[in-house]
Amino acid sequence: KSQIPPPTMSIPAPLIVGSVIYAIIGAALCALSFGAMVTGRLSKDNTSIAYVVIAISTFATWLFWLCAWLHQWHPLIRPIYEE
Repeated sequence: KSQIPPPTMSIPAPLIVGSVIYAIIGAALCALSFGAMVTGRLSKDNTSIAYVVIAISTFATWLFWLCAWLHQWHPLIRPIYEE
């Protein structure tokens, strides 16, 4: 008899990898914005606005990716094949 192992409640690895990639992208963009402030290309006020825009846009694109990934992970509707 083969026994089915009990289901585990762990977070899938692609979800962690994708989230880390989005965190790295957001941090890199913030670092570029900080570099632009240090070199004088952006004022301190514009850099603060850039941080907010970067945070919101990184979160929004991550959320879009997360929804797309989750919809493909366990699809609710399965295709019906006609024979």
